[in-house]
Order: sequence, then structure tokens, then C-alpha cells
Amino acid sequence: MNATEFAAAQWTRATGAGVDPHEYRRVTDGLTSVADWGPSFVRVAHGHLQRAAGAGSDLSAGEHLLMAARWFHLATLAPYAEAPRAAAEADDALGRALAVLEPGARRVSGEGFTGWLRGPADARGTVVVVPGLDSAKEEFLDLVSALLARGLAVFAMDGPGQGALAATTTFVPDYERVVGRVVDALGVPRVGLVGLSLGGYFAARAAALEPRVTAVATVSGPFRLDWDDLPPPVRDIMAGRAGGADAAREFVRHVDLTALAPRIAAPLLVVDGDQDVIPGVTNGEWLARLAPHGTYLSVPHGDHLLGNARPDWLPLLSDHITHTLTGTPA
Repeated sequence: MNATEFAAAQWTRATGAGVDPHEYRRVTDGLTSVADWGPSFVRVAHGHLQRAAGAGSDLSAGEHLLMAARWFHLATLAPYAEAPRAAAEADDALGRALAVLEPGARRVSGEGFTGWLRGPADARGTVVVVPGLDSAKEEFLDLVSALLARGLAVFAMDGPGQGALAATTTFVPDYERVVGRVVDALGVPRVGLVGLSLGGYFAARAAALEPRVTAVATVSGPFRLDWDDLPPPVRDIMAGRAGGADAAREFVRHVDLTALAPRIAAPLLVVDGDQDVIPGVTNGEWLARLAPHGTYLSVPHGDHLLGNARPDWLPLLSDHITHTLTGTPA
């Protein structure tokens, strides 16, 4: 895949993450190779850091820092030797942004997870946002904002092999244990989960096995993976996050919700895009069918993560989590 094709493939994901589409076009139109992706995106992120340093208000500084966090994270989507450093800079920029914009935000870390708890101390409920294969907490800031606007507290996390922890940890199949430790650390009696991409599998699995999960939604989450049919780039990313090809193959063997879906007691919303067709990936319709309280939302024009269709699902998902978690209308 050349640079133009790669940029086109990442278009809705990047703009769905909240970067300016015109800035994205300017940056990617200048790429001559996919190898230029990471360095170019990091340069843009550093530009936003410079704007933050010279900003005329805390609000402007914080907004530039949030944008820098997005660009640093997106730099990691293509093969890039400095990806661990970019992920660390994304994590740092997000922390600096929240220190300015939301002084009450709290860093919470533990075995196999780290992230930021945002929202009021007397929140109506707490939601944990779980990223996927190569995503991270910096990618889903707009989702977090939608949940915060509904009076919820939100913990946006990186788990094993994800985001800020990708360089030092690897994927684990028993993600419910990670979620259990997160709930313990947050000190709340129950949580809602929103899982995106592979995070949808993590969230569904945790909802089946961790009884304190009382509301759950997945976006572009796999019901099942088949290693032999996965595209080589996906296998390569999986190998990097799981600790090698053999470990990745073994991890993928666990990604099958057939037996777990009937054990999900919480109300479940499964969101898929009809244009999300990745070989080796079974989308979530079966998850919604097998779960006792599953609802399936398929968006005809939606692609992976539905960055091209946010009005079609983001308000519905946010309301589903809010109503289910709090027992009141959103």
C-alpha cells in the first residue's frame, strides 16, 4: 500500500478521532512514502505543542494540547521505529491538557492499565472506555466528551499492549481481570463499558465474566477472529502487540464470543458499519443475537469505527449507556 492509499484508508479514522480534515489533507498530501507517516504526524503534533506554549489563554493552550495528543497517537498507526516515544508523548500531552482544562481529572494506574478519570465526583455513573488493536485513549476524546456531557464520569484507559503501555506490556486474553482491577481502583460498585474495535471483544468478554459491568456497548468489535484469514498488516500489528507471531496466533484463538455472549447479563448495544469488511473478522451481529439483552445497530454507510457516521450512532450509544447505567433518561 502506498502513502496515498494508506492516507485514504485512515481518513475517516483520523477525522473521527477529531483532527481537522483540512490539516489532515495538507499533511498526507505531502507524503511520498508510508515511512514518512510517523515523522510527519509527530511534527504536526509538536507544532500544536508550540501553539499551546504561546497561547493567549488556558483554554486555547488546552485545546492545542488535546490536538497534539491526537496527532501523536495517529503517528503510531503506520510502522514507525519511534512509535513508543510518540505514544508516550500522546499520553503526556493529554495529561497536560487535562491539568489545564480539568484540574479535577485524576490519573489512575494499576497492574496492566493506566488512564484518566474525568467527570464530577457525584457523577450519575462511571463508564470505562476500552481501546482496541492499535488505538489508545487519545483516539476517543469525542466519545468521552459525549459521555461527560450526560453527567457521567469516564475513565479512558490503555490496557496491556495498548497506547502508553504498548512498549512494556502485551495483549492478554483474560481482559476481564484488567477491568476488575480498574473497577477496584476506581472504587465504584459498578461500571458501564464501551469497547471499540478489538476493545469491543474485550468489553463483551468482561461483561460476561465481571459482574460489576452493568451496561455495555461495542463499536466495530469482532465476534470472532480467524488468524489464517486476517490480512498480513493486521497480523503484523497483532504480533507486535501480543509479543510475536506465535503469541498473536494464540491470542486470536481466544477471540470467539460464541460461548460467552449468552452470559452477558447487562443490556448490550452492538454497533457495526456495513462497510466494515475485514477478512478474518466476524462482525458483531451474532454477539447481539446471542446476548440475552442485546440490540444491534448496523449503519449502512459506516466503516470501521464509523468515523464517517458519528451522528448515526454516537448519541444513541451515549444515551444507551447513560440510561442503562443510571436507570434514568439521558
